[in-house]
Amino acid sequence: MKEIYIQRELEETINKYLGKREIIAIVGARQCGKTTLMKKIFKNLKKAISISFDEREKLSLFDNDIESFIELYVKNFDYLFIDEFQYSKEGGKKLKYIYDSHKIKIIISGSSVSELSIQSIKYLVGRIFIFTLYPFSFSEFLQYKNRDLYNIYSKNKEFSEEVISMIRRLYEEFIIYGGYPRVVLSESKEEKEVVLRNIYNTYLLKEIREILGLRDEDKLSKLMHAISLQIGSLINYNELSKIADMSYKEVINNLNILKKTFVILESKPFYANKRKELSKNPKFYFLDNGFRNIITSNFQKLDNRADRGQINENFVSSEITKAGLDIKYWRTKSKAEIDFVIEKSGKVMPIEVKSDLRDAKITKSVYSFAKKYKVKEAFILSEGLDKTLNTEFGKVHFKPIFTIKKLI
Repeated sequence: MKEIYIQRELEETINKYLGKREIIAIVGARQCGKTTLMKKIFKNLKKAISISFDEREKLSLFDNDIESFIELYVKNFDYLFIDEFQYSKEGGKKLKYIYDSHKIKIIISGSSVSELSIQSIKYLVGRIFIFTLYPFSFSEFLQYKNRDLYNIYSKNKEFSEEVISMIRRLYEEFIIYGGYPRVVLSESKEEKEVVLRNIYNTYLLKEIREILGLRDEDKLSKLMHAISLQIGSLINYNELSKIADMSYKEVINNLNILKKTFVILESKPFYANKRKELSKNPKFYFLDNGFRNIITSNFQKLDNRADRGQINENFVSSEITKAGLDIKYWRTKSKAEIDFVIEKSGKVMPIEVKSDLRDAKITKSVYSFAKKYKVKEAFILSEGLDKTLNTEFGKVHFKPIFTIKKLI
C-alpha cells in the first residue's frame, strides 16, 4: 500500500514544543499512527536522526553501552527520535543521563503508558512532556474521506437534513470499523476486518506477552469479550471474575492493563463531593469501536444491530477521551441517569445519548441533573436530530452524535 499521511491534530501541538528543552513522549495504542507521526515531524527537521528500539542492536547499545550510543546517535545531532522506546528496561535512567549531559532535543514514542510511567517518568520528572496519540477522531477520519464535507462540518454549528444524511453514511463506517489508520485506509470491508483481527492478535502477542509478561491470554480474551457486551453498564466485578475465570484481584489487575495499554476507557461516577467518586463501580468503554466489534465478531450495519445504542455510546466516550477530557456518568439511587458528565472550564455539561430520536423531548434525568447542579446547557445526542429548546433552566441542544467533539 502506498504510504498516505493524514493530518493528525496532535502534530500541531507537538510542533509547538519542539523548541522547548524537555523530552517529548508520544504514547498510544499499537497501530494508531505514532511511527507515521514521528516520521512526518522528523522529515521537516535538520540535523535529526531517527532510530527504533525494534532494532535489537540499537536497543542493546542503548541499554549496555550508553557512551557509544551517544557517540553514534547524539553528539552530532540536534534532534534524536526513538521509536518503540518501551522495549528499553532502564530507558528513563539512560535518557536522564543524555538529557543532563548533552544539548539535544529527544522525541520518543511508546505503545504502553505503563512502561513509560514505571520505567521512565520517575527519572524524568520536570524533563518530559507526554502526549497521547489516539486512533483517528471522527473529524480526522472525515477530513480524509471527504475534505469538502469536512469543511462544512468544521465551519457550521447547524446542519441541513441533507448534510446530516451525507455525514451519517460516513459516520456509520467509522462507528463499525473504527479509526485505526490502517483500517481507515483499507478499501474493502473484508480487508478492514482482516486488519482489525491482526491488530487484536498483535496486541495480545506483543503488548501483553512480550512487554507486560501476561501469559494467560485466553482469560484476558474472555474478560475483553465480557466487557464488550456490557458497554455503558455498571461493572460487576464478581460477575467478570466468574466469566473470565479470574480471581477478584486478577480482574482488577487485568482491567488496569487494558486501561494502560489504551484498549478500554473507564467512566467513574460524577459527584459534587469528589471523595465519593471512589466509592461506586465504574463503567467501561473501548477506545476504538472497530477493536470492540472484532471482539464480538459483529460488523452488521447500524440499522440491523441489537447493540446500536451501545456502540453509539461507545463512540461518544471515545471522542470525549480524544478531546483530552475525563468521562464520567451520573446515577441516582432512584436510577435517574446521565450517560456522560463533562467538566470543562468550570462548567458542568450533561450529555445523554439516544440513538433513534425523532422528537425533541427532554428526559426526566436531564431535568433532575439540571435542577441539582444548576446547569445552563444540556445535550441530547442522536443520529439525526438537530434542534435547540429553551427551558426554565437553560438550553437543551439536540445534536447529531457525530458533532460531540465540536460541542465540547
